Amino acid sequence: MKWSFWWVLVVFSVAGCNLTAMPPTPLPTPDLPQVEILDPPNNRQVVEGVDFPIDILARDATQGISLVELYVDGEKVNSATPFTNPAELVFRVEMNWLAQGVGLHAIEAIAYRPNGQQSDPFVITIEVLAKP
Repeated sequence: MKWSFWWVLVVFSVAGCNLTAMPPTPLPTPDLPQVEILDPPNNRQVVEGVDFPIDILARDATQGISLVELYVDGEKVNSATPFTNPAELVFRVEMNWLAQGVGLHAIEAIAYRPNGQQSDPFVITIEVLAKP
């Protein structure tokens, strides 16, 4: 009986201890400006040599948007800033790209706050077809 008392005491002591570490509290990620390509849709086909519009919408509720850049295959091809204010909460712009180079191309838009904080890139794929 004496051993069972000690055994019970040890079991309850171990069960009462919480030796597991608490998971770390995740750090909040700062909100980022948002950008999206409204048109053309992803996977659109276009004939080489066509100068076609790309409709971009950028938003930022905290500081506004001061710049939008357009990249094709990682190379900057165009940029735009708001006309009336140094930063707009909602900024919509249309930029053109002359389709060149038969094959698939990554079209990427990035928006920036006045402090330089950039959005995550919004990427679509365009297939350029040879002229008939």
